Amino acid sequence: MSPVSFAQVCAARDFIRQYLMPTPMYRYPSLERLLGTQVHLKHENHHMVGAFKVRGGVYLVGTLPEEQKRKGIIGATRGNHGQSLAYAGRLFGVKVVIVVPHGNNPEKNEAVRLLEAELIEHGRDYDEAVKLVEELTLQHGYRYVHSANEPKLIAGVGTYSLEVFEQLPEAEVMIVPVGLGSGLSGACVVAEGLGKKTRLVGVQAEEASSVVQSWRSGKIITTDSANTIADGLATRIPAEMTLEIMRKRVDEMVTVSEQEITEAVRLMIQATHNLVEPAGACALAAAIKLKKKLNLKKVVLVQTGANIDWNTLRRIVKQT
Repeated sequence: MSPVSFAQVCAARDFIRQYLMPTPMYRYPSLERLLGTQVHLKHENHHMVGAFKVRGGVYLVGTLPEEQKRKGIIGATRGNHGQSLAYAGRLFGVKVVIVVPHGNNPEKNEAVRLLEAELIEHGRDYDEAVKLVEELTLQHGYRYVHSANEPKLIAGVGTYSLEVFEQLPEAEVMIVPVGLGSGLSGACVVAEGLGKKTRLVGVQAEEASSVVQSWRSGKIITTDSANTIADGLATRIPAEMTLEIMRKRVDEMVTVSEQEITEAVRLMIQATHNLVEPAGACALAAAIKLKKKLNLKKVVLVQTGANIDWNTLRRIVKQT
């Protein structure tokens, strides 16, 4: 039995629609010419915090018991999960502590602080930041909000997939970037709940491919590093809950190179005039890689976020 039900996603939609507007889905002629098929971009980058994660944060934090709201919550992040929790914490008056690794995206750090959360820098990567979160949870009684192993987070982000099928019931392929897989897991739950045969494809960076390797092998595989420009996908250790959901319903998982990611960022800006972070551009990078398989299909690319820092954007633009 799935840890997240379709009914939970529908309940999440009813709750978060009080606080978040549905995001649009558009077609762009230049992308369709490039890919040779019908392409629909789901613009999760249009949320106020610039990423899909806010859906899960609003649903989980907004429905916490009052006693836990008073104690506060804590999470580890490379950026978008932290902004999601910080935004929800400010919305519902809940104390939020966010732990990020040293060297994290400085603009994402500042965004978390501006949303009035406490930000702590610790460790060399996301997975080391998690260790401090676990310690602080025991010390202070915070509610640790994992970025993937949380049914309410998965249900919350699953609401964008509900919108996809409302906007395009006949979607044949849906490509979703994967860090730990909450977004793709939500798509699995929704596709199953609606009885859709839509082909679900996940994409990771080659340099941070633990989830793809684990999905293919049928067992948890960790990596020694996750050094990718797509910081939103930079995890070394898969999450058990989302991996379980994805194994049952995802049709294909692919990886893309650093060069393919940076080229996709440039293409997205040129074709759509939308700012896009490298993780969000991975759906387009995967579509280019899978072009022959997508011929004459109705394809949805989930543009998961827009939170690229200025230095990274400048470096990518200079490469043109």
